[in-house]
Amino acid sequence: MCFDFSSFSLPAEPDPCCGEMHPQARLGLERFDAGQYFEAHEALETAWRETLGPQRVLYQGILQVGVAYYHILNGNYRGALKMLARAHANLEPFDRPCLGVDVPQLREDARRVEQLVRALGETRLHEFDRAWLKPIPYYSRS
Repeated sequence: MCFDFSSFSLPAEPDPCCGEMHPQARLGLERFDAGQYFEAHEALETAWRETLGPQRVLYQGILQVGVAYYHILNGNYRGALKMLARAHANLEPFDRPCLGVDVPQLREDARRVEQLVRALGETRLHEFDRAWLKPIPYYSRS
């Protein structure tokens, strides 16, 4: 005899964007906002390695934006564009804030930076104004 489970509803999977941010990711955001892109990368990479699920992709995307900014400030035109393309691919699935990060705004900020980098081109990248690099829009629950 078989039992009909159709009348039962299973609990919905928890929303991965409503969870808690990895402590190293939070540290990475703080370092990113301080313009310490290499250090932000290190902290976010730790969070990325220690996380499963969609949050992992989010951390990787943020990390890649930071690496792109690091490349820009060090005159690496191709490296910056390569990292921005990877970041866009990883952040694209997030159409709303996630773990307190306003991902749509971060994507828009990174797209604007990419436009500015392309407009300057490889030979004028040294003219890039650091003020064009915006902090990551997020709120802290702590």
